Amino acid sequence: MLFWGPPGTGKTTLARIIAAETDAEFIELSAVDASKDDLKQVTNKQRLTQQNIVLFLDEIHRFHKGQQDFLLPYVEDGTINLIGATTENPSFEVNNALLSRSQTYTFKSLDDDALHGIVERVEDQTDITVSDDAARAVAGLADGDARRAISLVKTAWEIADDAVTVGDLDAVDPSATRYDKDGEKHYNLISALHKSMRDSDVQASVYWTMRMVHGGEDPKYIVRRMMRFASEDIGDDDPEALRLASSVKDAVTFIGLPEAKTALVQLAVYLAKAPKSNAVYEAVKRAEEEIERSGSLPVPKVIRNAPTDFMREEGYGEGYSYAHDNPKEAEEQQHLPDKVEERSFYEG
Repeated sequence: MLFWGPPGTGKTTLARIIAAETDAEFIELSAVDASKDDLKQVTNKQRLTQQNIVLFLDEIHRFHKGQQDFLLPYVEDGTINLIGATTENPSFEVNNALLSRSQTYTFKSLDDDALHGIVERVEDQTDITVSDDAARAVAGLADGDARRAISLVKTAWEIADDAVTVGDLDAVDPSATRYDKDGEKHYNLISALHKSMRDSDVQASVYWTMRMVHGGEDPKYIVRRMMRFASEDIGDDDPEALRLASSVKDAVTFIGLPEAKTALVQLAVYLAKAPKSNAVYEAVKRAEEEIERSGSLPVPKVIRNAPTDFMREEGYGEGYSYAHDNPKEAEEQQHLPDKVEERSFYEG
């Protein structure tokens, strides 16, 4: 089995329950520091004792292909009952052979009601008391993570008087929005920003920009993506978009955060409100496809450079019309290779 979901959503807890309900020994390893020798110890133990074993391999996405492949025969013959846990999309991070032999279960971030219930359970099982306002605040601050909610309550209790209050939570200063700059959430957020700007949703563009900034994303990465958007999704319908993006890039580099936040949002708003056209982007794709298909076609002789007598004798530059002297003739002369002379790339 593969358990996929954010931290603190019960993956380890459910694996322990499965082991207990099936009378299996529960062995937990982390792919961060586990080696092939650690895996061999587990398989050898099963062979010697014939005991039912549930191997819980946390962060299985950290294993390279060779380590994942090592597990395959033992999973196939039932030597070990593998439960791999990952916060990353297994279709990208787990090799196909192991993925095809596993049932994947998706875990979702806990909602506020579930987190509120966890706070109540902490109160029931300890001497900790949490005010109603603080319990609601914990649900929001924990960002769907049960472990984070518990840790937040216990840490705040250390400085509380009679009960944990919102003020105690503020003093603890938990980290803000959970954000993994290398993981799927990173790409989901930039996708949300890109699509919001493309669909001209100004409010969403502001929100997703600030979600990324608030989560610790490199502002230079954000502005690079916005510069790309200015060319790909706006193009010549508003050339000012790319110039503004370039200016914001300079501002981000020069003043940095937090001051550059306003420049980033200003750019996001401008790009969202700008007219949209992907004509330049489509022109790039058509030209690339044609070059791949037709290869290195020769430059028409009329527009070739002719710095030597030999080249001129070969017909280089013969009949060329200088645009500043003969604009109409220059416009009508051949500029594309013969094979693609009738092709249209840019359709703005």
